[in-house]
Amino acid sequence: MAKIRKSASIENGLMKVLKILSDDEIQQAIGKSSSYIRKCSNPDLPQEIDHKDSFKLDEFCIRKGKAPPLFTSYEHMIAGVLDSNPDIENKDINEMLVKSTILHGKLTEIVKDAKDPRGDKGEDISPLEKKEIDQAISELENKILRIRLKIDIKK
Repeated sequence: MAKIRKSASIENGLMKVLKILSDDEIQQAIGKSSSYIRKCSNPDLPQEIDHKDSFKLDEFCIRKGKAPPLFTSYEHMIAGVLDSNPDIENKDINEMLVKSTILHGKLTEIVKDAKDPRGDKGEDISPLEKKEIDQAISELENKILRIRLKIDIKK
């Protein structure tokens, strides 16, 4: 049974790496097997990926013309900390727009991956992929709402 991972997590980023890179490419990048990556992607296991390895995996993804999934996960995790911390002054409209752009990119990547013929259900979207898409849409909608509130736009 498939494990459900938080969309903005290193574990989810590692699952995306497994979809992008072949077993040989993973071995070439970090000198470890794809089995090791699967263990690190399991949120129920204590195994964690080393930062140097995550960088190398992202580098190989970029070389294949794909977005770096671990960097993207890390970026979303940081954005979440910034959004949830009341002590950080993050009410600047430009910063909010940048974060909305990041969330839009995340949504685009999730939909693109879900429609990939090599995905779980081919070009059909699986229930798990639908859940990820819905979560990404909600995150983007929440950011848009914050922007509306900041500039005081009423529907």
